[in-house]
Amino acid sequence: MQIAYFDTLSGISGDMTLAALVDAGADRDKIGRLVRSLGLPELKLDFSETRRNGFRALRLDVQHPPEHEHRHLSDIRAMIDRSELNARQRHLASRIFQRLGEAEAKVHGMSLNDVHFHEVGAVDSIADIVGISIALDDLQISRIFASPTPTGRGTINIAHGLVSVPAPATAELMRGIPIRASEVEFELTTPTGAAVLSSLCDGFGAIPAMQIQRLGYGAGHRDFAEQANILRVFIGTAAEQPLNDEVAMLETNVDDITGEHLGYAIERLWSSGALDVFTTAIGMKKNRPGTLLTVICHPEHRDRLESQIFQHTGSLGLRRQIVSRRKLHREIIRVETTAGEARAKVAWHADGHTRIAPEYEDCKRLALESGLGLDVVFAMVVEAAQQRDQKNLSPQQGTTVHSTNDHSHDHSHDHSHDHSHDHSHDHSHDHSHDHSHDHSHDHSHDH
Repeated sequence: MQIAYFDTLSGISGDMTLAALVDAGADRDKIGRLVRSLGLPELKLDFSETRRNGFRALRLDVQHPPEHEHRHLSDIRAMIDRSELNARQRHLASRIFQRLGEAEAKVHGMSLNDVHFHEVGAVDSIADIVGISIALDDLQISRIFASPTPTGRGTINIAHGLVSVPAPATAELMRGIPIRASEVEFELTTPTGAAVLSSLCDGFGAIPAMQIQRLGYGAGHRDFAEQANILRVFIGTAAEQPLNDEVAMLETNVDDITGEHLGYAIERLWSSGALDVFTTAIGMKKNRPGTLLTVICHPEHRDRLESQIFQHTGSLGLRRQIVSRRKLHREIIRVETTAGEARAKVAWHADGHTRIAPEYEDCKRLALESGLGLDVVFAMVVEAAQQRDQKNLSPQQGTTVHSTNDHSHDHSHDHSHDHSHDHSHDHSHDHSHDHSHDHSHDHSHDH
């Protein structure tokens, strides 16, 4: 399993994150081409080497013609849907924008549909977020972790006037995420950077057990006297994970919403980072039929998922508990078939047997594109995964592979990385890491 760990000693922003991932090996030409497919043909991602406090790093400048357009979340989703991004890239980008929008709606007391993106709706911020999603997919990152992150200190000017660091939306995005103090008088973590942490990270703390294979360094545009203004990313293979861990289980009974509303609530829970969501038919008081909604999530995501349940189901209460979970060792792999590329989940049993579960969405896409039956595509993916397993994919030698058509969730998905916010910084200020976008589009900023 490929994992990424962000060392956020000097905070995090969108352009620093994308630069670090490209420095670690993500295909910059592929990223540029796919970002332009959003309907931005004149956009250019300019990567250049620089130094921060004596350390080498990669800097990103987003170049494009000036524009004065402000976008809503629906506008950005439409751009993503029309693009050439694959399913996972679209999913990652949509999660980040969704989380941003939810944070902005919260701080301004408005509905998500009414949130008007300012800086985050600008081309450079869109390029950062979509570019990060493409880079994570290109590097085949399954899980993301980060260190405690400083937000900086001081004040900044945003579209709504002078505010203290962290800006209101950034603070909302950082709820539940460990932060650290910093003496740097600057906005070190931007709303885009906070949204990446909030929507994509699986955990926070010290670097996890891993075999480091790549390192990347993304430079902020401002050079600090106190420390190197650099975001560092470690990419490598996770050390063998324990078979047991703990997850949060949230449950609520509902009997007064339509099937359409319940379906929408389930979609929102998935996009907010749930490991699993499922329903059970139950009987309630006065012999009324009802539905038990159950959500499984990482404990650090519990507050976010609870808010989604209350908002979208109308429930007045829920049950919450921490439960232990036993997992099989597993890995998400990509295989090539005559119909195209698809993902599959490989899990290893204690006796050495291996089970393969093709990714349904990938198989569905290939079936529609090729005209083949879904069962045929599933069989092709299983066969390709078996051949790869025989080439020592498995950590255990001489395993026997079994396919499975049980595409149900195993309660331990790495839903890599499922949200949005109107970084209403007017960018007349210096954004952290030299977020000095003044929207004259010299792009000397960190989003």
